Amino acid sequence: MPQDTQTGPTFDRDAGDTTDFGFSAVPLAEKQARVDDVFHKVASRYDVMNDLMSAGLHRAWKDVLVGMARPAGRPGFRHLDVAGGTGDVAFRIVEASGGKAHVTVLDINGDMLEVGRQRAEKRGLAGLDFVEANAEALPFPDKTFDAYTIAFGIRNVPRVQVALNEAYRVLKRGGRFLCLEFSQVDVPGLDKFYEAYSFTAIPAIGKVVAGDGAPYRYLVESIRKFPSAEDFRDMVAAAGFGRASFTRLTGGVVAIHSGWKL
Repeated sequence: MPQDTQTGPTFDRDAGDTTDFGFSAVPLAEKQARVDDVFHKVASRYDVMNDLMSAGLHRAWKDVLVGMARPAGRPGFRHLDVAGGTGDVAFRIVEASGGKAHVTVLDINGDMLEVGRQRAEKRGLAGLDFVEANAEALPFPDKTFDAYTIAFGIRNVPRVQVALNEAYRVLKRGGRFLCLEFSQVDVPGLDKFYEAYSFTAIPAIGKVVAGDGAPYRYLVESIRKFPSAEDFRDMVAAAGFGRASFTRLTGGVVAIHSGWKL
């Protein structure tokens, strides 16, 4: 059965530093608590909202992500899924491996992890454990995992470069980093439609389904503030990853970023 692990890593932050919280600038030390509050509010309806917001496309995007991780036919495969509390990517990894992979689901939000634990138990899935911890201070030894995924989570991390450095540290040589994240639409016409949909329909759907549109307004704003695909590729390379690259999907609505620990 799924196992629970909780840890409380600590790390220093300069009290004078600021970062983005959507379109607002906030003290760096405050962002994590604000993000936590967003996901506490939406945890129970998170997967339903993903289906509604993306018209179900998030499922296809995650399937592509898991296919790139290649967990099948690799006995002893150890996978880390960060910011994956509800288990959506982790379950796909276990199933794609034929039940042979061991997947650690890590999230800083306990409510999201509880949803994932309950879902795993209902499915009777083994080979999973759930860890409450911070992407900026992973509680694992160096060279632990064969692959690292993070889907729609990296933009919520206060210090993205620190999280990328940690991803590199915990991967084995030959391990792969994969990040699925919203990006910049590069199809004329689709970009204007997507912009209007994001700022009007998504918060409205959130208010109806989750009872609060404000968290989804933040999520839309955080997408707009995230670096371009090219800039984020450079950040992946700066963490030490070789062959850093990205693949745009659905006209650039999302991109999958890849890097290898060579």
